[in-house]
Amino acid sequence: MLPVLPCLCSSIRRASRALTQMYELALRPVGLRATQFTVLQFLSIAGERTQGEMGEMLALDSTTLTRTLGIMKREGWIEIRRGDDGRERWVHLSKSGETLLNRALPLWENVQSRLRQKIGTQAWGQLMQFSNQVTDLVLKEGDLS
Repeated sequence: MLPVLPCLCSSIRRASRALTQMYELALRPVGLRATQFTVLQFLSIAGERTQGEMGEMLALDSTTLTRTLGIMKREGWIEIRRGDDGRERWVHLSKSGETLLNRALPLWENVQSRLRQKIGTQAWGQLMQFSNQVTDLVLKEGDLS
């Protein structure tokens, strides 16, 4: 049994690392990392977005997002265009990225399904709600002052 960590951040980060490893193992056959899958899935759902919007909505720092997007652009999974003012970068899913996402979705759904079954549908829903609630709270409130 794992020791209980008294810090919410430490506990969630540990769970996040364990989940990331599980998803990355499942996505390995199509050559995707969990962060890359998240970006592909996000763009598929949200459509074209600025890099800044993506960073905010995914709670990713700009350095990590820039690095991830650079790799994905080189692979041809996304396309990036400059905005009218030259500073904005608009990101959208390429045809190749859409094809890759469609190949990855069954692998992802398999992990989702196994986890949902092990955790239980009610706890699954509560975890999804909790994670969104915490993310929303922290992004809106910042330091909670």
